Amino acid sequence: MTTYIFGHQNPDTDAISSAIIMADFEQQNGNKEAKAYRLGDVSPETQYALDHFKVSAPELLTDDLTDQDVILVDHNEFQQSAETIDKAVIKHVIDHHRIANFETAGPLYYRAEPVGCTATILYKMYKEQGFEIRPEIAGLMISAIISDSLLFKSPTCTSQDVNAAKALAEIAGVDLDAYGLDMLKAGASTADKSEEELLDADAKSFSMGDYTVRIGQVNTVDIDEVFARQEALENAMNKASVDNGYDIFVLAITDIINSDSKILVVGAEKDTVATAFDTTLDNNTAFLPGVVSRKKQIVPPITTALTK
Repeated sequence: MTTYIFGHQNPDTDAISSAIIMADFEQQNGNKEAKAYRLGDVSPETQYALDHFKVSAPELLTDDLTDQDVILVDHNEFQQSAETIDKAVIKHVIDHHRIANFETAGPLYYRAEPVGCTATILYKMYKEQGFEIRPEIAGLMISAIISDSLLFKSPTCTSQDVNAAKALAEIAGVDLDAYGLDMLKAGASTADKSEEELLDADAKSFSMGDYTVRIGQVNTVDIDEVFARQEALENAMNKASVDNGYDIFVLAITDIINSDSKILVVGAEKDTVATAFDTTLDNNTAFLPGVVSRKKQIVPPITTALTK
């Protein structure tokens, strides 16, 4: 029976790469039915990594997971997962995010560590088991670490992530800085994307107290290029909120060169979001110097503000 392995909806480079890496790990561990899947389109950044290391993208998951064996990577919250995840048999979880809205009927292997990237945990698992890390797998691990850490600039980045990337660079045969910057730039163009594509490319839903909060993030080298479309983005955010029941929609536009973000917020509690960052909104926006991490710098303060 197939073991389905996948990351979160609207998959980023870590979600896609970790699914492929975990499938390889499972196969080396004797589970020949392990297979990587994805829960959304492949982003330009991720496609750059896949093309560079000559790895095919996982198949889009469309199967009913009822009573199927599943391994989750890079997420655990059910609202970020597959449609029928509540009916699946979850065997393992490998993640580096908060644990929320998660419950299983039976015991499982759960590994969550406060590092910058799921691929870093997988690297440690390979080393612990003495499994071979082939160059293409090393390359995907590096790509995931660079993506999640914004080339080691994010506050979520740990020494474990940096040390893993350095060791993997020798296996993959890449220069971390040169490759990393090229990969990030490949995913940073926004001019050719629709408002809906910008909102959905890297967005997650969170339950925070009585609220459902949608938080999207766009990495760019030109924040102003994105905010030139503010009215259209707000219209799309409001429509998505009505269609999907979001109480608040936060879009963080992150400058990957200067390591700052500017947020655009819609929803009845938008001013509460502003207070989470000790600021006020100006035309529904606020500049957040030094903020680049959704996981560590955006989700926690908003959660605190909405659950007081």
